[in-house]
Amino acid sequence: MSTTPQASASPFAVSAEAGRFRVTRPGSANDVIDLVREKYIQIVDLKFTDLPGLWQHFSITLPEVHPDLFDAGIGFDGSSIRGFQEIHESDMLLRPDPATAFVDPVCETPTLSIICDVVDPVLQQPYSRDPRYVARKAENYLRQTGIATTCYVGPELEFFIFDSIRFGQDQHCGFYYVESSEGDWNTGRDEGAYGGGNLGYKQRYKEGYFPVPPHDTLQEIRSEIALTLQQAGVQIEVHHHEVATAGQNEIDMRFATLTRMADNVMIYKYVCKNVARRHGKVATFMPKPLFADNASGMHCHQSLWKDDENLFYEASGWALTSDLCRWYIGGLLQHAPALMAFCAPTTNSYKRLVPGYEAPVNLAMSQRNRSAAARIPMYSNSPGARRVEFRCPDPSANPYLAFAAMLMAGLDGIENRTDPGDPLDRNIYDLSPEEARNIRQVPDSLDAALAALEADNAFLRKGDVFTEDVIQTWIEYKRKREIDSIKLRPHPWEFYLYFDT
Repeated sequence: MSTTPQASASPFAVSAEAGRFRVTRPGSANDVIDLVREKYIQIVDLKFTDLPGLWQHFSITLPEVHPDLFDAGIGFDGSSIRGFQEIHESDMLLRPDPATAFVDPVCETPTLSIICDVVDPVLQQPYSRDPRYVARKAENYLRQTGIATTCYVGPELEFFIFDSIRFGQDQHCGFYYVESSEGDWNTGRDEGAYGGGNLGYKQRYKEGYFPVPPHDTLQEIRSEIALTLQQAGVQIEVHHHEVATAGQNEIDMRFATLTRMADNVMIYKYVCKNVARRHGKVATFMPKPLFADNASGMHCHQSLWKDDENLFYEASGWALTSDLCRWYIGGLLQHAPALMAFCAPTTNSYKRLVPGYEAPVNLAMSQRNRSAAARIPMYSNSPGARRVEFRCPDPSANPYLAFAAMLMAGLDGIENRTDPGDPLDRNIYDLSPEEARNIRQVPDSLDAALAALEADNAFLRKGDVFTEDVIQTWIEYKRKREIDSIKLRPHPWEFYLYFDT
């Protein structure tokens, strides 16, 4: 994450010097229409996010693109979208946000993509279960508190690129099979189909950070992803291979304001998946697809600013942080069990959140220590660089809901002056059992995280940011569609453990 937010007040106006490209996003409906003409656009694609966090879309032709589209919106069937409406109340509207328009670098047909807000046509109001609306309400609530004017977020998304993935389960069988030419398990494979023999140079388990090619076979694909993201107006700072074998990667975006960064995360996933597919490979943001190696996280850097002042900086404070920053951390740590329901929202997330593998399971704060849930990066002493890195989230999260929930927890900590406890600047895994017992940990399952959310959600409902309906719909969806369905199915390892009983 970059260190000078004030230098990027408009994160989508990028200079040629910064990246040998220039993207300026439109600000009004007329700007979009002008862009359509300028770029010889033939199709306009309308994108929005369902409640679990996947992009949905449909496309319209140019005669349908006019200023009224951005005010009146365009209809769609909300009952077919996960977490949205029932069949008897299915009619919904999409209202394109002109500030999000970008020439889609994935499509061969000249296409302009626009991210949309969801509107209830009966009430003519934003739809309460639209994740993007939740994020925008969180930013509005921040300003209403008078604490700050802006929340900057800089997530570090990790992901895998595999050569192939096969999986399935029915009444009599269940399996998954991941393949990667980088995988350490393939040192003995006859790779004649890949050019003859075996070329070696596999990534050893937990040693993927940062060998150069030929160990790192994905350098060119990551570069293509980074440049494609920049074409879409998402500024990229760095990319590299990550710790795990078999194609774990990280491409870091420059920070942005909360809702805008959630938009960027959706663009990021879209581009990663489609560029990988161009190369006959598959990208996944599933947190833990491999056993016995590191999983994929989404460490979230956060800071609060009042105009051009970073409120998290204090020259005389611990790790150069202010009281306000430490209270914000206190809120994150206090509400972390409930936050995990949005920040680590899958059953697979909790195969990552176990001790070891750099997993941030301990609810403590530290400077530099990556085994703590909340960390203060110490790369720079600049006032603009002071921020908290919350390490528990993973990239399966809906970014609109996760970023909004973290902000609300931090604000609750500030409002209540919540003490985060003493810094823990030692290796947490080297603590004695007596010392370790005094450190709270994140929940060990999605079920436990949802129970924590049921018991602790008042901080989310402040300012009507998360409505009761959104929280209950989320809990019900996760329990019925994910937790219960996993509980009903035998696991392959159970056959190893129990078949001979």
